Amino acid sequence: MNWIPLQTESQLEEIKNKSTLRPQLIFKHSTRCSTSAVVKGRLERAPKPESIDFYYLDLISYRPVSNKIAHLFQIDHESPQVLLIRNGECVYDESHMGITMQDIEVAAF
Repeated sequence: MNWIPLQTESQLEEIKNKSTLRPQLIFKHSTRCSTSAVVKGRLERAPKPESIDFYYLDLISYRPVSNKIAHLFQIDHESPQVLLIRNGECVYDESHMGITMQDIEVAAF
């Protein structure tokens, strides 16, 4: 999987804009959490839908970006967590062991 690093708040506007053309996924990962590591590995082993851009946020290093995501998309913070953005809005979010590539793909279309 080729994650796109999410490291700045300005990238969130880019994600919103790109989401009008194709779904954008944000994966909020805690590098200190074993559950988050399991979920990340599971996502990386699954076939990746080519029609979705996958962003990776290390929320320990970039906590202000994580806080901005929660505010911008009106979604409570959890970790690990995925948010699927389409047409500038979060249309799907899931956390912890509920995160699966199959559910992401279904929600994207």
